[in-house]
Amino acid sequence: MTKLYGLLGEKLGHSFSPMIHHKLANYRYELYERKPEEIADFLSEKIFDGLNVTIPYKKTVLPYLKTISLKAQSIGCVNTIKKCADGSLYGDNTDYDGFLYLLKKLGVKILGKKIIILGSGGASLTAQAVFREEGAGEIRVISRHGQDNYLNLERHNDAQIIVNTTPVGMYPNNGKTLLDLTQFKKCEAVADVIYNPAKTKLLLDAEHLGIPFINGLPMLVAQAKRACEIFTDTEIDDSKVDQITMEIEKQTRNIILIGMPGCGKTTIGYALAQLLGRESIDIDACIVQKIGQSIPQFFKEQGEEAFRDIETKVLAEECKKSGVVISTGGGVVTQQRNRDILRQNGYVVMLNRPLEELAVNGRPVSQSKSVQQLAKERMHLYRSWSEKSFVCQGVQQTALAIKKEIE
Repeated sequence: MTKLYGLLGEKLGHSFSPMIHHKLANYRYELYERKPEEIADFLSEKIFDGLNVTIPYKKTVLPYLKTISLKAQSIGCVNTIKKCADGSLYGDNTDYDGFLYLLKKLGVKILGKKIIILGSGGASLTAQAVFREEGAGEIRVISRHGQDNYLNLERHNDAQIIVNTTPVGMYPNNGKTLLDLTQFKKCEAVADVIYNPAKTKLLLDAEHLGIPFINGLPMLVAQAKRACEIFTDTEIDDSKVDQITMEIEKQTRNIILIGMPGCGKTTIGYALAQLLGRESIDIDACIVQKIGQSIPQFFKEQGEEAFRDIETKVLAEECKKSGVVISTGGGVVTQQRNRDILRQNGYVVMLNRPLEELAVNGRPVSQSKSVQQLAKERMHLYRSWSEKSFVCQGVQQTALAIKKEIE
């Protein structure tokens, strides 16, 4: 009989855990969304063989466990439960293994460093335990109501490593952060346990400042690997963690096409989506659906500024998604605010077509300015925003070239 495992939490729509466990072992893995008042009955019924536990139940489950590992006892919370042969529940904390793996991937020296940890929940307790074991210097936990809080963060702007263990910035509330990273002049590294989006606002800020950073995906996979070992009483090589992490990054990363108006983003985007078996999203089509009229008509009645505001709102919503192909409008790069929206989950590709081949019909900006003038204003932006540029050589040929590059 196939064993049944799963993830217990309050809101789980963003979870990659089923994908990871399906790659680790041959067992069923389900998502168990439960309200706080449902936890007692759920754990008493024991319909599962084992569980991972996430926000906000890592402490809630403790009274229902007969035995708890020494590591979990010292941390004060669990994230892994196994049903024993006698039906009792055993609790462990594999987040410890996951966070330690994350720090090693980040490659930062811990000994003697000043650390600030945003948040005081289960993930924070785990991070604190790892940092203590690794010989960190001063460790400060920042919470809303504690002695060290978000209103007096300036007292700790000499922190050398910053870790976010809160859900702030997590899908679907992308684009939020708890601090201004520019105030931390001595910061050497930033880690965020969030993995969706791939780059939170905190990590994007680190990227802009040239500070080494890492998201929570390697931690998620590493802790899942350790949980799987507990579930199945087997050992799994660490190389499996890197393999699964890379596979998930490829599967969940958006492919975003930018380039001059009329260069073929929509048609190439659709062809690429067909090749990859992904959803194709055309931002201009989404805007038309939102405004209920054609873009040229909207430009004529409302002007470009109003259009750019709507464009940014649509981008922000569509770019939250994972694993899709997104074709943008030619003017997306005229708004600096759009850059981080594209990069939070996306691999940005520039399409380059000779100017004399660009279509201008039905394109208000292309008709109000010459193509040469638009190119002068925008080409440097397309290049700096993109990670790879492709010369358009036919729809299918260009789509195949992009597919080969990302794979």
